Amino acid sequence: MAKIDFGGVVETVVTRKEFSLRKAQQVLKKEIVAVIGYGVQGPAQALNMKENGVNVIVGQSKSYPKDWERAVKDGWVPGKTLFDIEEAAKRATIIQMLVADGAMKMVWPRVKPFLTAGKAIYFSHGFAYVYRNLTSVKPPADIDVLLVAPKGSGTSVRRNFLAGVGINSSFAVAQDATGRANDRAIALGIAIGSGYLFPTTFENEVTSDLVGERGVLMGALAGIMEAQYDVLRVNGHSPSEAFNETVEELTQSLIRLVDENGMDWMYANCSATAQRGALDWKPKFKKATLPVFKDLYKAVKSQAEARRVMKTCGGPNYKQLLEVELAVMRNSEMWRAGQAARDLRPHEKAHSNAATAAGVKGRGKN
Repeated sequence: MAKIDFGGVVETVVTRKEFSLRKAQQVLKKEIVAVIGYGVQGPAQALNMKENGVNVIVGQSKSYPKDWERAVKDGWVPGKTLFDIEEAAKRATIIQMLVADGAMKMVWPRVKPFLTAGKAIYFSHGFAYVYRNLTSVKPPADIDVLLVAPKGSGTSVRRNFLAGVGINSSFAVAQDATGRANDRAIALGIAIGSGYLFPTTFENEVTSDLVGERGVLMGALAGIMEAQYDVLRVNGHSPSEAFNETVEELTQSLIRLVDENGMDWMYANCSATAQRGALDWKPKFKKATLPVFKDLYKAVKSQAEARRVMKTCGGPNYKQLLEVELAVMRNSEMWRAGQAARDLRPHEKAHSNAATAAGVKGRGKN
């Protein structure tokens, strides 16, 4: 493991230099990894592991025909590498539970009978295990309980892998029944293509993840964008101008500079007018939003957010209700302006196809 200085705090992380793909393949050589759920994370992790030489099968309920058909389209063969959930769990030595959090309570009884001694159960989110009073996910004591949580969507996990780079992941072990749990977790993290892995706990992962998704990564970002767009439009700016100043410049330019060398570097590479304004207004935005983030953290720690997820996301008609909510966002003027802006990027389709095809040789092996 490598010791890295993160802003004055030294952390221990695992990189591909210390734990190579070859070592991961050795650790997983006799394992059969069953990916349960071919929805968001499932396709990316399953395909990445398969292409990194791991023996992978998929367990998917036929009651979700779209996910089953997607698995077949991706090359998983019914009866050989694609099975119903019970059969995949029975065959596996490591069971990756990659179904939605809200569905865990329904899927768990189908998997639990096959969690025999020495197997491992793997999660990519601490939700099901930490909130087991809500999900009923209570693994037996004689199996390993592992966590590898990529810090990105399944789409990004796959795209980055194909481009020859990785998304960073956290990892944790809640139960080590075999004495091999830590190696199993790290090997799986390397096999799915992680850039580097940093240790956490199930509790810390789910808390930071729920706060992050509801905060800066998704909820706050969307809310702030809508607020700025609305103010510009009310004051006579065109949809194109409002969208470009709110979203397009952020996603196509500035955030890429932050990714390269940090926020200060992005500031240093903008005009003096932009620098001064950003530095002056940053404290005001922090002061305005800090109370909201404190409330959000309390809501997560009290399990209020988890209870809401279980109540709303596990229902049989959740996807239909979700589509109604997403359609409101998609059909808003701001995001219709966004679609128009994307349509005007002649390079985008070619760039996307190139990213998908890139890095086939030697992916994730450095």
